[in-house]
Formats: sequence, structure tokens, C-alpha cells
Amino acid sequence: MKRLFDIRDATKELNILRSLESYKRPFTLLGTYRLIDDGLRPEATVIIKADGKEMHEAATGVGPVDALAGVLKKCLQYMFPFIQHIKLIDFSSKIHDTKSGTAAEVEVSIIFSDGTVLWSVSSISENINMASFRALLDGFEYAILMRQNG
Repeated sequence: MKRLFDIRDATKELNILRSLESYKRPFTLLGTYRLIDDGLRPEATVIIKADGKEMHEAATGVGPVDALAGVLKKCLQYMFPFIQHIKLIDFSSKIHDTKSGTAAEVEVSIIFSDGTVLWSVSSISENINMASFRALLDGFEYAILMRQNG
């Protein structure tokens, strides 16, 4: 049976690109994210540098991952306006070592789309918010690379 769609493995492609000495990331995260989650309206803050410019932004969301995605889009759209059209299509997480309880590693997978292409990213951490944030960074980085390389 023919598939109705193809999903690019952006994590694999990014790992290969990052192994090359010539690879230059389109943006740099300065520090890490800050997340305030009161259980009602989480707020995330980041500082990103691209093209010699620093952007410091904050955003709220309906959950921590939504706040993290929102702040990254808000920050990156200044340098890469098309980012505002990137959508998160699917989000899932999987616990790797169930015997570790709340200290178990969590793998987060996210599928993104620009309306034409689908790509997936994944990240593992003992902190689900950090795994989510790393996956979001990779998903947006891949979107920028696709646009830059036509």
C-alpha cells in the first residue's frame, strides 16, 4: 500500500550535518530556557542570537511545551519571518526505563509541517521539558535549513 505522506527524519539529518566541520547553525541559543509553570498559564523565556543580533523574548502557553514552542517562534520570526507559518502537528513522549520512576529518561517526538513538508524530531532527557525544548529547537532549525537550501 502506498503511503499517504512521508515524514523526514530531521533528527537524523541534523545529526549528520552537525558532524561536518563546515556546518554552521542558523541561530544560537544563549544560555537555556526559563520556564515558570504555575499550572495555569506557563511562561517561557529565551535569548537567541542570529546574524549578530540577539533576541530576548517571553511567551505564555496552555502548557509548558506550548509556552516553549511559542517563545521560540516569537524569537525566531524576527530573523526568519516564515517561522510563524510552521506548525507542530503531533507531540508524543515515551518513558524509557519504567523502573526509574520519576527519574526515568523520557523521549519526546514532535512532528512539524510547513504546509507542504512533514518532518519529525526527537530528544531524550530525564526532564520532559528539556527533552521537549531540545526537540523544538531542532524542529525549527530544520525548518530554517530547508528554507535556506530551497
